[in-house]
Amino acid sequence: ETIIEVELTVLQKTYYRALYEKNLRFLHRNKKKALDGPSISNLAVQLRKCCNHPFLLRGCEDDARKAEGVDAADRKAEADFLVRASGKLVLLDKLLPRLQEGGHRILIFSQFCIMLDILTDYLDLRDFKHERIDGNITGKQRQSAIDRFQAEAQDGKRAPFVMLLSTRAGGVGINLTAADTCIIFDSDWNPQNDLQAQARCHRIGHTKSVKIYR
Repeated sequence: ETIIEVELTVLQKTYYRALYEKNLRFLHRNKKKALDGPSISNLAVQLRKCCNHPFLLRGCEDDARKAEGVDAADRKAEADFLVRASGKLVLLDKLLPRLQEGGHRILIFSQFCIMLDILTDYLDLRDFKHERIDGNITGKQRQSAIDRFQAEAQDGKRAPFVMLLSTRAGGVGINLTAADTCIIFDSDWNPQNDLQAQARCHRIGHTKSVKIYR
Protein backbone atom coordinates (compact mmCIF):
# COMPACT_ATOMS: atom_id res chain seq x y z
CA GLU A 1 0.00 0.00 0.00
CA THR A 2 1.27 3.47 -0.92
CA ILE A 3 -0.14 6.49 0.90
CA ILE A 4 0.18 9.53 -1.35
CA GLU A 5 -0.05 13.02 0.14
CA VAL A 6 -1.66 15.47 -2.26
CA GLU A 7 -1.52 19.26 -2.18
CA LEU A 8 -4.87 21.09 -2.39
CA THR A 9 -5.32 23.33 -5.44
CA VAL A 10 -5.72 27.10 -4.96
CA LEU A 11 -9.49 26.75 -5.54
CA GLN A 12 -9.73 24.01 -2.90
CA LYS A 13 -7.69 26.01 -0.37
CA THR A 14 -9.92 29.06 -0.89
CA TYR A 15 -13.13 27.10 -0.31
CA TYR A 16 -11.64 24.99 2.50
CA ARG A 17 -10.63 28.09 4.44
CA ALA A 18 -14.01 29.79 3.80
CA LEU A 19 -15.88 26.69 5.02
CA TYR A 20 -13.62 26.27 8.04
CA GLU A 21 -14.07 29.92 9.06
CA LYS A 22 -17.79 29.78 8.14
CA ASN A 23 -17.24 32.78 5.87
CA LEU A 24 -20.76 33.06 4.41
CA ARG A 25 -19.99 36.37 2.70
CA PHE A 26 -17.50 34.53 0.43
CA LEU A 27 -19.46 31.27 0.09
CA HIS A 28 -22.72 32.97 -0.87
CA ARG A 29 -21.33 35.79 -3.03
CA ASN A 30 -23.03 36.01 -6.49
CA LYS A 31 -25.88 33.87 -5.08
CA LYS A 32 -29.50 35.01 -5.03
CA LYS A 33 -30.29 32.85 -2.00
CA ALA A 34 -28.23 30.94 0.55
CA LEU A 35 -29.42 27.53 -0.74
CA ASP A 36 -27.54 28.15 -4.03
CA GLY A 37 -24.19 28.18 -2.21
CA PRO A 38 -22.25 25.62 -0.14
CA SER A 39 -23.84 24.50 3.12
CA ILE A 40 -21.97 24.81 6.41
CA SER A 41 -24.14 22.32 8.28
CA ASN A 42 -22.26 19.06 8.98
CA LEU A 43 -18.96 20.84 8.41
CA ALA A 44 -16.75 17.72 8.54
CA VAL A 45 -18.54 16.25 5.50
CA GLN A 46 -18.37 19.56 3.58
CA LEU A 47 -14.61 19.76 4.24
CA ARG A 48 -14.16 16.16 3.05
CA LYS A 49 -16.09 16.99 -0.13
CA CYS A 50 -13.86 20.02 -0.67
CA CYS A 51 -10.73 17.83 -0.33
CA ASN A 52 -12.10 15.38 -2.92
CA HIS A 53 -13.27 17.94 -5.47
CA PRO A 54 -14.54 21.50 -4.93
CA PHE A 55 -17.34 20.94 -7.49
CA LEU A 56 -19.04 18.71 -4.90
CA LEU A 57 -19.88 21.96 -3.10
CA ARG A 58 -23.08 23.63 -4.30
CA GLY A 59 -22.51 26.53 -6.69
CA CYS A 60 -18.72 26.14 -6.88
CA GLU A 61 -18.63 24.70 -10.41
CA ASP A 62 -20.82 27.53 -11.80
CA ASP A 63 -18.54 30.16 -10.25
CA ALA A 64 -15.40 28.46 -11.62
CA ARG A 65 -16.99 28.09 -15.08
CA LYS A 66 -17.87 31.79 -15.24
CA ALA A 67 -14.39 32.76 -14.05
CA GLU A 68 -12.59 30.58 -16.61
CA GLY A 69 -15.06 30.71 -19.52
CA VAL A 70 -14.61 27.03 -20.48
CA ASP A 71 -16.05 25.82 -23.79
CA ALA A 72 -18.20 22.81 -22.79
CA ALA A 73 -18.11 21.49 -26.39
CA ASP A 74 -14.32 21.07 -26.30
CA ARG A 75 -13.75 17.67 -24.64
CA LYS A 76 -10.08 18.27 -23.82
CA ALA A 77 -10.74 21.72 -22.31
CA GLU A 78 -13.66 20.30 -20.29
CA ALA A 79 -11.50 17.41 -18.96
CA ASP A 80 -8.65 19.79 -18.08
CA PHE A 81 -11.14 22.08 -16.30
CA LEU A 82 -12.35 19.13 -14.14
CA VAL A 83 -8.79 18.00 -13.40
CA ARG A 84 -7.32 21.44 -12.56
CA ALA A 85 -9.83 22.01 -9.77
CA SER A 86 -8.80 19.05 -7.58
CA GLY A 87 -5.36 17.98 -6.36
CA LYS A 88 -6.44 14.33 -6.18
CA LEU A 89 -7.71 14.40 -9.77
CA VAL A 90 -4.46 16.05 -10.97
CA LEU A 91 -2.60 13.05 -9.52
CA LEU A 92 -5.11 10.52 -10.93
CA ASP A 93 -4.77 12.14 -14.36
CA LYS A 94 -1.01 11.44 -14.28
CA LEU A 95 -1.37 7.98 -12.74
CA LEU A 96 -4.01 6.40 -15.01
CA PRO A 97 -2.20 6.73 -18.40
CA ARG A 98 0.93 5.27 -16.80
CA LEU A 99 -1.01 2.33 -15.30
CA GLN A 100 -2.77 1.73 -18.61
CA GLU A 101 0.57 1.54 -20.44
CA GLY A 102 1.69 -1.07 -17.89
CA GLY A 103 -1.39 -3.19 -18.70
CA HIS A 104 -2.94 -2.76 -15.24
CA ARG A 105 -6.66 -2.85 -14.44
CA ILE A 106 -7.94 -0.44 -11.79
CA LEU A 107 -10.60 -0.27 -9.06
CA ILE A 108 -11.35 3.25 -7.78
CA PHE A 109 -13.30 3.54 -4.50
CA SER A 110 -14.99 6.66 -3.14
CA GLN A 111 -17.44 7.29 -0.28
CA PHE A 112 -19.49 9.75 -2.32
CA CYS A 113 -21.70 8.77 -5.27
CA ILE A 114 -21.52 12.42 -6.41
CA MET A 115 -17.72 12.00 -6.57
CA LEU A 116 -18.23 8.90 -8.73
CA ASP A 117 -20.36 11.11 -11.05
CA ILE A 118 -17.41 13.50 -11.52
CA LEU A 119 -15.02 10.56 -12.06
CA THR A 120 -17.45 9.09 -14.63
CA ASP A 121 -17.45 12.40 -16.56
CA TYR A 122 -13.66 12.58 -16.33
CA LEU A 123 -13.17 8.98 -17.62
CA ASP A 124 -15.63 9.61 -20.48
CA LEU A 125 -13.85 12.82 -21.49
CA ARG A 126 -10.43 11.12 -21.41
CA ASP A 127 -11.79 8.04 -23.25
CA PHE A 128 -10.98 5.49 -20.55
CA LYS A 129 -13.38 2.53 -20.78
CA HIS A 130 -15.05 1.94 -17.40
CA GLU A 131 -17.84 0.29 -15.43
CA ARG A 132 -19.51 1.46 -12.22
CA ILE A 133 -21.16 -0.08 -9.15
CA ASP A 134 -22.85 1.93 -6.41
CA GLY A 135 -25.92 1.56 -4.18
CA ASN A 136 -28.30 2.51 -7.04
CA ILE A 137 -27.04 -0.20 -9.38
CA THR A 138 -28.58 -3.49 -8.29
CA GLY A 139 -29.28 -7.07 -9.37
CA LYS A 140 -28.73 -7.88 -13.02
CA GLN A 141 -27.14 -4.53 -13.94
CA ARG A 142 -24.60 -5.00 -11.20
CA GLN A 143 -23.75 -8.56 -12.25
CA SER A 144 -23.42 -7.53 -15.92
CA ALA A 145 -21.03 -4.72 -14.96
CA ILE A 146 -18.91 -7.25 -13.01
CA ASP A 147 -19.01 -9.76 -15.89
CA ARG A 148 -17.95 -7.11 -18.43
CA PHE A 149 -15.06 -6.06 -16.21
CA GLN A 150 -13.94 -9.63 -15.48
CA ALA A 151 -14.17 -10.79 -19.12
CA GLU A 152 -10.81 -10.50 -20.84
CA ALA A 153 -10.87 -8.63 -24.14
CA GLN A 154 -13.04 -10.91 -26.26
CA ASP A 155 -13.76 -10.57 -30.00
CA GLY A 156 -11.09 -7.86 -30.21
CA LYS A 157 -13.05 -5.56 -27.87
CA ARG A 158 -11.31 -3.48 -25.22
CA ALA A 159 -11.98 -4.75 -21.70
CA PRO A 160 -12.98 -1.95 -19.27
CA PHE A 161 -9.84 -0.40 -17.78
CA VAL A 162 -11.44 1.10 -14.63
CA MET A 163 -14.21 -0.01 -12.27
CA LEU A 164 -15.69 2.79 -10.13
CA LEU A 165 -17.21 1.63 -6.84
CA SER A 166 -18.72 3.24 -3.79
CA THR A 167 -16.91 1.84 -0.73
CA ARG A 168 -20.09 0.59 0.97
CA ALA A 169 -21.86 -0.91 -2.07
CA GLY A 170 -18.74 -2.32 -3.69
CA GLY A 171 -17.15 -3.57 -0.50
CA VAL A 172 -19.08 -6.80 0.00
CA GLY A 173 -19.60 -10.02 -1.92
CA ILE A 174 -17.91 -9.06 -5.18
CA ASN A 175 -14.92 -10.70 -6.87
CA LEU A 176 -12.97 -8.41 -9.19
CA THR A 177 -9.77 -10.40 -9.58
CA ALA A 178 -9.18 -9.00 -13.09
CA ALA A 179 -7.95 -5.84 -11.34
CA ASP A 180 -4.49 -5.63 -9.81
CA THR A 181 -4.49 -2.00 -8.67
CA CYS A 182 -6.81 -0.41 -6.13
CA ILE A 183 -7.13 3.37 -5.66
CA ILE A 184 -8.84 4.55 -2.46
CA PHE A 185 -9.88 8.05 -3.58
CA ASP A 186 -11.04 8.97 -0.08
CA SER A 187 -10.67 6.89 3.08
CA ASP A 188 -13.64 5.75 5.14
CA TRP A 189 -13.97 6.84 8.79
CA ASN A 190 -14.00 3.12 9.54
CA PRO A 191 -10.75 1.49 8.31
CA GLN A 192 -12.50 -1.89 8.17
CA ASN A 193 -14.62 -0.68 5.24
CA ASP A 194 -11.49 0.18 3.27
CA LEU A 195 -10.01 -3.26 4.00
CA GLN A 196 -13.25 -4.83 2.74
CA ALA A 197 -12.96 -2.74 -0.42
CA GLN A 198 -9.33 -3.73 -1.03
CA ALA A 199 -10.32 -7.40 -0.64
CA ARG A 200 -12.41 -7.10 -3.87
CA CYS A 201 -9.36 -7.54 -6.07
CA HIS A 202 -7.29 -9.43 -3.49
CA ARG A 203 -9.32 -12.64 -3.76
CA ILE A 204 -8.62 -16.37 -3.73
CA GLY A 205 -7.39 -17.33 -7.16
CA HIS A 206 -5.58 -14.06 -7.78
CA THR A 207 -2.09 -14.69 -9.12
CA LYS A 208 -0.65 -11.13 -9.26
CA SER A 209 0.24 -8.97 -6.28
CA VAL A 210 -2.20 -6.12 -5.64
CA LYS A 211 -1.00 -2.51 -5.43
CA ILE A 212 -3.04 -0.07 -3.36
CA TYR A 213 -2.81 3.72 -3.67
CA ARG A 214 -4.55 5.72 -0.96
